[in-house]
Amino acid sequence: MYKLAKFLGVALLVVAGGSAVYAMSGDDASLLKTLAERLPKTKIAAVDCGKIPGLCEIQAGSNLFYTDRGGRFLIIGRVYDMETRQDLTAARLLEISPETIVGGAARASDPDADAGSSSQPGAKEVAAPAEKVSLAGLPASGAITWGSGSRTVTVFSDFRCGYCNRLHQTLAAMNVKVVERPISVLGTRSISDAVICSTDRAKALQKAYEQEPLEARKCDTSGLDANEAFARKNGFSGTPVIVRSDGAVVHGFRPREFLETWLKGAS
Repeated sequence: MYKLAKFLGVALLVVAGGSAVYAMSGDDASLLKTLAERLPKTKIAAVDCGKIPGLCEIQAGSNLFYTDRGGRFLIIGRVYDMETRQDLTAARLLEISPETIVGGAARASDPDADAGSSSQPGAKEVAAPAEKVSLAGLPASGAITWGSGSRTVTVFSDFRCGYCNRLHQTLAAMNVKVVERPISVLGTRSISDAVICSTDRAKALQKAYEQEPLEARKCDTSGLDANEAFARKNGFSGTPVIVRSDGAVVHGFRPREFLETWLKGAS
């Protein structure tokens, strides 16, 4: 629950049951009132129209969505800065709560999801993120294997996901064998195709993360289709997703200290 209060002409959003108080402009307060009328089941925690030009960011629980300043158009999804090549939604979710990534990785959800309401008519139902999976049925043709070590970890990644790149660098500094399975979350299927079809997949993977051009080749990419079908089935709506050798799943980037301890748990 929340309520609006005014003090010396400044509108505040006061979250009931907590101490969080967000100062906002008059325009933001007007937008909050409009959203409260149009999304009555959504518990809005914060409104910020200053972060992304032309959009207002709405925080509801652990979810983010976006709208115009008038509150007429609702935008559910990711905001991606094509100049800096950053997933802005993932970055904000990590700021709000590292456990949402993660990866959120980053997911931008139905604003009414926390209220338990159903999705829009005709919309596809998204599976809840799996906590444990079996990788047995996934084909080797959809994977890039790199690194070496007695421990093995599988990563579902997107080559334009900043946190995937950070995880790649972290794992590269560890004594671990990595099986990387690309999935196209940010519209990067063509990059994944080029990596999978390369004569040196590990080298092509590195070039993809460094945003270097890749030669377009044709080959059997059904392994990538299998990766994406597996991701949808198991609720992998963001990247990176890390799977331990015993099938345990972690959603989002984790630092080396966490990974070292977590990987030992497989034994």
